[in-house]
Amino acid sequence: MKLDILAIGAHPDDVELSCSGVIAKEVSRGKKVGILDLTQGELGTRGSAEIRLKEANNAAEILGVEVRENLGFRDAFFVNDEAHQLKIIEIIRKYKPEIVLCNAIEDRHIDHAKAAKLVHDACYLSGLSKIETSLNGNNQEAWRPKKVFHYIQWMELKPDIVVDISGFIDKKVASVLAYKSQFYNEDSNEPNTPISNLNFLESVTYRSKNLGRLIGVEHAEGFTLSNYPAIDSIFDII
Repeated sequence: MKLDILAIGAHPDDVELSCSGVIAKEVSRGKKVGILDLTQGELGTRGSAEIRLKEANNAAEILGVEVRENLGFRDAFFVNDEAHQLKIIEIIRKYKPEIVLCNAIEDRHIDHAKAAKLVHDACYLSGLSKIETSLNGNNQEAWRPKKVFHYIQWMELKPDIVVDISGFIDKKVASVLAYKSQFYNEDSNEPNTPISNLNFLESVTYRSKNLGRLIGVEHAEGFTLSNYPAIDSIFDII
């Protein structure tokens, strides 16, 4: 199966919190989108890897993505080396996405910046034909995504592009709320974390509203780029 977009996150819920509005919008336009989680989020204070897996599948169903996979890298301890790069290259060559969305280049959680560099490097290396990979015993062809976009997470990074997601904020919030173990629940007996308070949950909406304000729409999501965006006409940016 070929995908138009592959959204990659260090942890289950990274994608939902940061770029699920774009995903929902493109799915509504008929684009094929998949999600790849690098870890199971097993070191998270609340919940468990098993619970997160069920929540991730529920979120994927809400967003209407074609596929969701998990590479099972070690939460907090994965590194940017050949072994990890090759696992991601296999997925990129399997689905041949035109666009990859991945973690923030700088953030509070150390895994986010690590994942950003790891995925960026794997996307480049995936285009080198002399790097050999196979899937189910079959050799894979080289494939390099046309663009890698880094979504914005905890830190208020300045975006290079801002995408209108007006009309899709409800689906974004619903996909976030699929992670019941992680976010605000007044009846929960789990320990408090920086992402379990009501302010954080509300920030999903008000940060999208603020980015929308900056470009004159209701809601938006921002991304940083590692290279220049190419446009055919100056009017493409209107």
